[in-house]
Amino acid sequence: MKYTKLFTEIVGCFFIFTYSSCADYLDVVPDNIATIDNAFTNRTMAEKYLFTCYSYMPKHSDPETQVFLAGDEFWMPYPQSVITSTVFEYIARGNQNVTNPILNYWDGDASMFVALRVCNTFLERIESVPGIDSMERKRWIAEVKFLKAYYHYWLVRMYGPIPLIRENLPISASIEAVQAKREPVDDCFNYIVSLLDEALPDLPLKLQNEATETGRTTKPIALAVKASILVNAASPLFNGNSDYSAFVRSTDGVQYFNQSFDVKKWEIAAIACKQAIDTCHLAGFHLYEYKPSLVEGLNSEIITQMSIRNSVCDNNYNYNKEVIWMNPNSTSNVLQRWSTTFLDPVNTANESTRSLLAPPLRIAEMFYTNNGVPIFEDEEWENSGKYSNRYKTKIATSADKYHIKEGAETAVLHFDREIRFYANLAFDTGLWYGIGKYNIDNQWDVRGKQSQAAGKRLPTFYSTTGYYCKKLAHYQNVILPGAGAAYNVVDYPWPVIRLADLYLLYAEALNEVSGPSVEVYEYINKVRVRAGLENVEVAWPNYAKASKKQKHTTKDGLREIIQQERLIELANEGHRYWDIRRWKRAKEMWQNQPIQGWDVDQGETETYYRIKTIYTTSFTTKDYLWPIREYNLSVNPNLDQNPGW
Repeated sequence: MKYTKLFTEIVGCFFIFTYSSCADYLDVVPDNIATIDNAFTNRTMAEKYLFTCYSYMPKHSDPETQVFLAGDEFWMPYPQSVITSTVFEYIARGNQNVTNPILNYWDGDASMFVALRVCNTFLERIESVPGIDSMERKRWIAEVKFLKAYYHYWLVRMYGPIPLIRENLPISASIEAVQAKREPVDDCFNYIVSLLDEALPDLPLKLQNEATETGRTTKPIALAVKASILVNAASPLFNGNSDYSAFVRSTDGVQYFNQSFDVKKWEIAAIACKQAIDTCHLAGFHLYEYKPSLVEGLNSEIITQMSIRNSVCDNNYNYNKEVIWMNPNSTSNVLQRWSTTFLDPVNTANESTRSLLAPPLRIAEMFYTNNGVPIFEDEEWENSGKYSNRYKTKIATSADKYHIKEGAETAVLHFDREIRFYANLAFDTGLWYGIGKYNIDNQWDVRGKQSQAAGKRLPTFYSTTGYYCKKLAHYQNVILPGAGAAYNVVDYPWPVIRLADLYLLYAEALNEVSGPSVEVYEYINKVRVRAGLENVEVAWPNYAKASKKQKHTTKDGLREIIQQERLIELANEGHRYWDIRRWKRAKEMWQNQPIQGWDVDQGETETYYRIKTIYTTSFTTKDYLWPIREYNLSVNPNLDQNPGW
């Protein structure tokens, strides 16, 4: 890293956000300002620099710069001749490298260290700017301290120990000073949390004008982020990780990773989660409940399905009070186009819908049965043969007509599942509510076999597993007919943190501290009830097979339940990859594990519903941490490479 060069220009000039509801807040026109001094001559110029600090916020929904395609949550056709995803090709397929690392936030185009120097410059200069009242100045400082904390956290989550950029270095800094060393992960987390604690008193509980300020930091956002950070710090990857016992700083032997598990970290995380929840409730946040606006007469199953889908997709900040942090710098347009399949068998020429993001079979099997327990733990599924025959087929009846086309034949696996399964995934003969059809008795039925509308008709635009991501596509999108026609997408800012996420973090932290309790069940159940499921302490005794009926009564058993709840509730939202890493379950789930789906090259039911292995993933201990680009090690001999790289 080039630490010797003083950061004296505004990097990236002034970023213009594109989300329409934020037009006033983000209506910042570049002024071609050459020097830092000019940037802080008055309030207007300083505010522009504040927006520049925000401009480095990662685009959480961008499949090219985030981890959506780095794990096993989605799979794509390979090779891709039209759309090339380096994340998918190199990380998910086990080809990460040290020469030119993929998702390089260390010194790549989206370097967080550049962002940190911008933030430090703001904090150094803002006190001297005239024309800013004290309350506003305090708020701006708090916002930038939050950003500084988040950018550090982004790096720690990827790389583990990092150099902490507490302040910018002058041009006169010594060589020793500029050759920064990585600091132990505990020191990194402590510093990040201290920045958030400094920022919190001066952040508003709510934004004065959601329409013009969406994306700016508030107390609920900062507290929710703090809770997430502390849960990460308490998790197995960072709390007593013996895999890194030999990973020490080469200059002085300091150990980068603590070697003793500390339950106090979970206690601190639980306190932070509860504080965040209480503050969010005070600010009016609550789990989303869909209220039909286009038609009347929706049944409870479709309403529940739409509550789950719209907790992500509803862009109305006045109504969607589940999303604590919307990132308007990161919208859903690309993900929606890559997720949506061809629904209309008459009009299949519109290639704006691409069916590219294909959840593998393991994702379909992850969701619960309609009894609210895993498919491999459900007593009725075991006794009736549903589980052992899940890859065989059966014909849908009128009892299935709101989720599967009546009279159609599909896999047994697709019947009698929880509503989140149908809210998240589409599949051959499954139904898709919305996108032009709002009568529950006349929904789109997905036709996924070869040569059918949603099947493999084109060499690049198809689901390689036979599953499609319904959850990310807004139900009011409009697919226009004809080649080259538009796909009118109802865009929405990306939901970085939802209240359901925070509830499950709290339940996880409480369980790790003292095991099952009424309060742990309460916060898991808040999420389950919204999904139409019975409480944890009811579902397992009543519906699980004999060996699992008491699973929820032990810390280890409840940990499994909470982890699966997170993977289900937050499916397709970019959390799975990070959660599996912090739990240290990546080798279990990704090392030599098959990516499977249906045989989408087939056009007949009996051959289509055969399991096909598409790829076998690889993951080793070294893959838990990103590699630092080799060039940086040659420039700064005080930097140590992550183990295995």
